[in-house]
Amino acid sequence: MGTTMPAGRPTIAARRVGYTVATVIGMALLYAVNVQPGWRAVPFLTEDVRQVLWLVNLSLVTGFVANVVYLAYDPKWMRYVGELINTVIGLAMSIRVLQVFPFAFDDPSVDWALITRTVLIVAAVVTALATVVNLATLARRTTGR
Repeated sequence: MGTTMPAGRPTIAARRVGYTVATVIGMALLYAVNVQPGWRAVPFLTEDVRQVLWLVNLSLVTGFVANVVYLAYDPKWMRYVGELINTVIGLAMSIRVLQVFPFAFDDPSVDWALITRTVLIVAAVVTALATVVNLATLARRTTGR
């Protein structure tokens, strides 16, 4: 019979490993999107990506900054603030990508545009719900309720 750990927050060491991995991934994504190979290497993206690239970069940078902050200072309330900021930016990005729709699909056998729009709508709805949950959690934690 094995023992179980009580449910709760992972150890600070485990959290720091996660923050470090997330930071490295964020840096790699920023490099891949903006430098090499760059977003132009993706064949179904159009030049309209320029209209949403700033939001994609903002999302990646805020995630990166949040994880660097968490490495140095890691109270729960700080995580709630970071998650709220990142979900708001993610929601704005999802909505803007839907508006601009910087995609061009050449395969007529599959309606990739419909699939992509559906995924973006689902992502926007889920991100909106996550924003409300993060806002409520932050409010509850900061007011002591």
